[in-house]
Amino acid sequence: MKPPSQDPKSPRGRRRGLSEEDRALWETVIKQVRPLRKKPRPTKPHPPMSAPEPVLAKPSSPRPVTPIPVPKPAKAPMPPLAPLGRRERARLSRGRNEIDARLDLHGMTQHRAHQALHLFLQRAHHEGLTFVLVITGKGTVGGDPERGVLRRQVPQWLSLPEFRSLIVGFEEAHIGHGGAGALYVRIRRTRA
Repeated sequence: MKPPSQDPKSPRGRRRGLSEEDRALWETVIKQVRPLRKKPRPTKPHPPMSAPEPVLAKPSSPRPVTPIPVPKPAKAPMPPLAPLGRRERARLSRGRNEIDARLDLHGMTQHRAHQALHLFLQRAHHEGLTFVLVITGKGTVGGDPERGVLRRQVPQWLSLPEFRSLIVGFEEAHIGHGGAGALYVRIRRTRA
């Protein structure tokens, strides 16, 4: 608590301190008051009466308030991948809609195929292509479970965020374009 307000300037322009009687009265008032907080504040030692009064500094000009940067809204999640419509698939399989580009991943390692697929889809997106064909191969020679890795991996890769920003959806190609060993991929349009 602060001591009772003092007259900052006496008629002669000098500050006046509390008298001993006022100080004693103030101390008894402080002892009777209970703090609102659970932890009591430590009492400050009072300056001796003979100490000179501190000189008040001129108030400084207020510092400019720096604006708080407003956080950018979080990016909206990419919409789910959409399969090709029945009409689009039929038009592609009959050759009425043209396949704009092809990528053959036969014989590539997974790492190399992943890089090639990503670069191919970036280029297709940049060039404004609509439909591309990605050939993975069927991988069914001899029934070996290790075969057909790209056939299993490419659909999983296309579902990753790095590819979702480039494509709208994908679907297994018609038998005339490779069937189970190829995918029609619809490229997302670039926003102007």
